[in-house]
Formats: sequence, C-alpha cells, structure tokens
Amino acid sequence: MNINIAIIDQRLTKISEQIRDQAKEELGITDETRLKSLSFVFLTVKTVLDLTDEETFDCLTEGSGDFGVDAIHLSFECDQEITVTLFQGKYKQNLEGNSNFPEDGISKLIRAIWALFDPSTPLDFLNPRLSTKVEEIRSLIRDGYIPQIRAIACNNGKIWNDIANQEIQRADLGDQAVFEHVNHDRLVAILQAAKPVHDTLQFTGKALVEDFNFSRVLVGRMAVYEIYSLIERHGERLLERNIRRYLGLSGNRVNEAIRDTLLSEERGNFYFYNNGITLTCDKFLYNAFQSGDFPVKVENLQIINGGQTCMTIYKTLMQTSPDIIPQDAFVLVRLYQLPSENEDLVRQITYATNSQNPVDLRDLKANDTIQRQLEMDIQEIGFTYRRKRTDSPLKPTDISSGTAAEAILAVWRKKPHQAKYFVREHFGRLYDQIFRDDINGAQTILAALIYRIPEAKRRKLTDQDPPFLRYASAFIAMQMGKYLLRDLGCPVHSLTHQNFSRAKQLLDEKGSEYLKRSIVSIDTALKMLYGTTDISLQQLAATFRRGDLIEILDRLEE
Repeated sequence: MNINIAIIDQRLTKISEQIRDQAKEELGITDETRLKSLSFVFLTVKTVLDLTDEETFDCLTEGSGDFGVDAIHLSFECDQEITVTLFQGKYKQNLEGNSNFPEDGISKLIRAIWALFDPSTPLDFLNPRLSTKVEEIRSLIRDGYIPQIRAIACNNGKIWNDIANQEIQRADLGDQAVFEHVNHDRLVAILQAAKPVHDTLQFTGKALVEDFNFSRVLVGRMAVYEIYSLIERHGERLLERNIRRYLGLSGNRVNEAIRDTLLSEERGNFYFYNNGITLTCDKFLYNAFQSGDFPVKVENLQIINGGQTCMTIYKTLMQTSPDIIPQDAFVLVRLYQLPSENEDLVRQITYATNSQNPVDLRDLKANDTIQRQLEMDIQEIGFTYRRKRTDSPLKPTDISSGTAAEAILAVWRKKPHQAKYFVREHFGRLYDQIFRDDINGAQTILAALIYRIPEAKRRKLTDQDPPFLRYASAFIAMQMGKYLLRDLGCPVHSLTHQNFSRAKQLLDEKGSEYLKRSIVSIDTALKMLYGTTDISLQQLAATFRRGDLIEILDRLEE
C-alpha cells in the first residue's frame, strides 16, 4: 500500500468522528462508507483552499440532487471576477491506489459547469445547499461578474484517463474553466508544507550581494527552467509564507500573459516584462571568488512574492515538450537572508511585497497590537481568541479572528452585506473600521455568539422556513444585536467586561426570541421593498448582497 494512501485514510478516520453528528443533521449521511467519502471531500476542500472546519463544512453539497458536485466554494477576485471551485470526490475503500478518476465523474463535472453557470437554465432538482450557492453565483453573474471555474477531481488513485481528457477538450469550456486532479500524494505534499526546504539555486550572470541591518540581500536572475525544476522538487512547500493561492492559468489574465510570453518569440524579454520573485531564507552561501553564474546554497527557502509567476512557469513548462523549454527566458530574483528569530520582519516584507494584490491578509494582521489585546481581553473573560489559523477544531469557547471580523461588521458596525460578501477586505480595506480602538473582548465575544444563532438556523432550514433565510444570516445578526442592546439598556461602546455576564445571560434566555423577531422584521422589510410577489432565489441573493434593506430596517425600528 502507498504510504500516502495510508496517511490519508488514517486522517479520514479522525475526520469521520469529528463531522459525524453534523453530517447526520445537515446532510442526512449516516452510512459509514458515505461518511468516509464525505470526509475525503472535506479534507480535500480544507487542504486545497486553506479553510477553517466551519467554512469547509459549509462548502459541502454531497447528497441527492448534488448534480455531481460534492462541494462548491465561491471567492471574490478583482476586476468583477469571481472564482468558483467545484469538487467531486471518488474515494476507493480498497486503498490500492491504482484506479483512475472515472470518466463519468468528469462528464458530470462538465455538465455541471455548462448548466450551473447559465442563469437562464432551470435547475429545480438541486438540493437546497447547492441551490442556495448556485443561485447566489447566478445573481452575481447577472450583475456582470465573470466566473472563473476550478473543477477539482479528487480521489485516492490516479488521474483520469485519455478518454476523459479528450472529453474535457471536446467540451470547449474556453478560458473560464480549468480541471485539476488532487489525490493522496498531492494532499500529503500540501500537508507537509511546513518541512524546511534546503536546496541550491543556480543563478545566471552577474549578481549583486550586500549585507546590511544584520541581513543579506542577493539580487540576480535565474532561468525559468531553474524555477520549473525548483517547483517540481518542492511544490507547495515553497509557498507556506506566500499569502496568495494559485489562481490557475485559464481565466487569469496575468498568468495567461506569463504563459503566452514563455511560449512566444518574446520569451527573451520575459525578464523585463515580469516583476520578479522574492525569496527568503535563513542562510545562503556562494563562492564570492566567482565572477558570475553563482550556485547559491540556501536553507529554509520560501517564496513570499511571485508564487503566481513560479506556479505558472511550472504549469506551462509541465504541459509542453521538454525540448522546447525556453533556454533564453530569465526572471529577476531577490533573495533575502533574514534573522531567523525576526518573524515580524518576514511578516512585514511579505505584507509589503503582496499588498498591491487582493490577498487574504488575516495571517499578516495576526500580530497587530489590537489583535494581541483582544486575545488577552477575551482570555480574561473565559474564551479563546484564535488570531492565527490552526488545524485543530474550534471549541464552543473559541473565536477565530475571521469569524470575529465578520460578526463585528454585521452586528455592531451594521454592515451585514459587507460582512458576508466583502470577506477579502475584512483584514484589508475594512480592517480599521472593524477593529477600531474602542473594540473590546466583550463586544467581540457577544458579536460572535449572536452571529452563531442565525448561522445555525441557516444550516438547518426546513421546508416551512422562508427562502430568504438562506442569505439573511448577517442581517438577522444585526437585528439581534439591536434587540440585545435595547434590553441591556446601553449603547455598544458601553458593552464591556463589567456587564458581559448580564448581556450573555440575556442572549441565552432571549436568543430564540431575538431570532424570531429579526426574521419577522426582515420579512416585513422585504415586503415593503418588493410587495407580496414571489421573490426568486437570485433576487434574494442580490438583495442581501446590497444594503437596500438596512435603511428600511432602521425605519421599522423607529
């Protein structure tokens, strides 16, 4: 048995126990074989997209009416683009690892792509979890957003066969969809990313080396095939500190331009067209007596900027014949040897070199003063603030920084649409608005506890519940916060550790009442906006993505 298959199978046993109750309640899955397959999809989604357990489970759509899509994830990019990742999992119980991903699985993904992303195609047979996400995506498409699709076929075996590959080619999905294969080997490679990378980099021509501020800098150029070889040897392990996920070749204009340049007569000018790559290491050594063409030995190497360039070089050259690998294409490389004990410097450089791109800045903000203060304040009240991401499951008394940002923005800042749909900006443009100087541990905890109530309701909807509950959790949380403060008799800035116990007691006693009142108020606001006509899921998704209801809800409270 392949050792990586064994590693993943053992991990799935633990995940099955972890999600068993939730899978039964929300997906109706109790069969052990189906639960293990679901756990495999869960592990793949969590590992590939780097999500929390809660975010990962929310992506799962497996079950009857899943249209061949076991999980779906939506993220917002720049320039009116959205990235939608579809997952289909095929887990074999025999653990031989010699089966290809099935052809019919690829066929289902192709049909799903053509159907799900056409707003005019009726889809009455989708299960509620998938339908909710699809209609949200369709509403964005109608508003002019362009979907870029990653179709990830995951199994504990081999990639799909040539017949399936031909079917992908015949599907003619254009530049908007790319198929990827993830199996046990890929998952283990990502999970082992923390292992230090020691290697030798081959530079070409002259290089500039300078020592200053207890650090060293080497600036030079490397051939693109050296970058290809580096990624081939180490893969995702080099990208542990890089805060952007690889966006793929198809549909990403910058990455497409990199590929086109490499395969054109212009590849000799690649050095001038590209911004270059920034690397960090604990130590580098080279022969200073050489005049050029340095082999540079590095310890604990990381790519902190230029991960898109490196991965695009790798993907492009991997898909071409070895004999046409461009020998005359080079890329600018900046190699920083930084003090190993100065993690803050590494963090600041990573932030500075990536801040021009729309990235997830949560980890980079983890060491901010306000985040450290919240951690201490929340701990004193008896909860735990996870300002850094972790693989361990969250306990009921744990609050992640991502959840806190979403909850505070919805409940106390009264921006529920931004809380739900501007997640990428929570630790960027909206950071100072969310984590103002007056925020404290009590407010953060209560916002998170309030937010959990409508989110729990959203995950367990019945046929009798109004359809808008699929999209309204942030708005419901905002209303619940108003009711809590009213009963507490104080504004939000007066909510501190001194009256936290009273506030939590009120929420425990009257949380269900607040939830019902909020649902009624939002239903009333919707009728004021649309009348008594039926509202489609696409309309509802679009409505809660905007702030139209906020003013109406405020008027209702007067």
